[in-house]
Amino acid sequence: MAARPGRVTLKTGREKPLRQFHPWVFSGAIDQLEGDPGGIVKVENHKGQYLATGYFNPRSQITVRILTWDEHDEINHDWWRSRLKVAMAARADRVSHDQLTAYRLVYAESDGLPGLVIDRYGGVVVFQSLTLGIEQVKSTLVELMVELLDPAAIVERSDVDVRRKEGLSETAGIVYGHLPEPMPEIEEYGLRYPVDPLKGHKTGFYLDQRDARQLLLESRLAAGRDVLNAFGYSGAFSVCAAATGSKSVVTIDTSQPALDHAATAMKLNHLDHVPAEYVCADVFQELRTYRDQQRSFDLIILDPPKFAHSARDLERAARGYKDINLLAFQLLNPGGILMTFSCSGLVDADFFQKIVFGASVDAGKQAQIMGWLGQPSDHPILLSFPEGRYLKGLICRVAGF
Repeated sequence: MAARPGRVTLKTGREKPLRQFHPWVFSGAIDQLEGDPGGIVKVENHKGQYLATGYFNPRSQITVRILTWDEHDEINHDWWRSRLKVAMAARADRVSHDQLTAYRLVYAESDGLPGLVIDRYGGVVVFQSLTLGIEQVKSTLVELMVELLDPAAIVERSDVDVRRKEGLSETAGIVYGHLPEPMPEIEEYGLRYPVDPLKGHKTGFYLDQRDARQLLLESRLAAGRDVLNAFGYSGAFSVCAAATGSKSVVTIDTSQPALDHAATAMKLNHLDHVPAEYVCADVFQELRTYRDQQRSFDLIILDPPKFAHSARDLERAARGYKDINLLAFQLLNPGGILMTFSCSGLVDADFFQKIVFGASVDAGKQAQIMGWLGQPSDHPILLSFPEGRYLKGLICRVAGF
């Protein structure tokens, strides 16, 4: 028999976000709290009126994460199955696409499943349990993934620092089945990529950059160009550039294993003939070296890791984005193209565009925006939860005047 839900009572005047379907309740909004950490609670306003149901963790600043606004919902095995099926059904276009074997199946709050991320790489499913509430039902979720997805293997990648805020240690490993050897491969728009679900960045691959890679392929922006892919990780952008006829490709990353995967991906796609460099170095320092050597490129891709993890990081993050974009503008030939990204959720699109503008001015270059980039459809953004938008990108051309 399921435990009886606890109760959270909000302070006077603090219910508006919940009535507008925002899925977080912060500690400062709470007047009274009864229940077991990680357990289910019903949230009420100061008059005792029901607002929503979620799970809670008194150790977290985000004390309650909402699962449903329906008072009659019982959060049990069947509820989790139903919610997972809804999220997976929303990816029907991805699942049925004959040129895609990798996609996100569950995107946390944006799918009504806060604290849970599930990605699929062919027959391998990778998930992240990011909160105490999800940790409490992890065995149920793994059982449901086996039932609903019939995977060859399930890998947990809960080795992320956000778990510390929940009082949880990092953990990773195979929790079901066996991984193919030497490593899984995925297909995306006719290209193949090796994926390391156990040790790769995020859950093994940058699924969120699919739309940008598709644009690079379809627009043929790299054709006949010398390309620099900075923070290149396992080289997916490099492969796309080479596949569309780039003159040369330089991939820079601080991880040699990632660069080895990049070289493997080029071989998998029979692109060994394209002149390629794989440089294991600090991107900031390497770009300065190229500038001092008066080296130049026709297309530069900047896809750095998150620079702002909290509000106190914003100023430092802005300086970091300004620095790398300034260096990129200095390295671009006239008519050259910059694809530049930020995955820091705290740096909004307008702020990021202003940073890139400032970098162009300091470089003495005028640049035209050719397009904006963002998350693909399997990383949806709830209108009631704008925090779900983290990836922003700009395509800029150095003006010829």
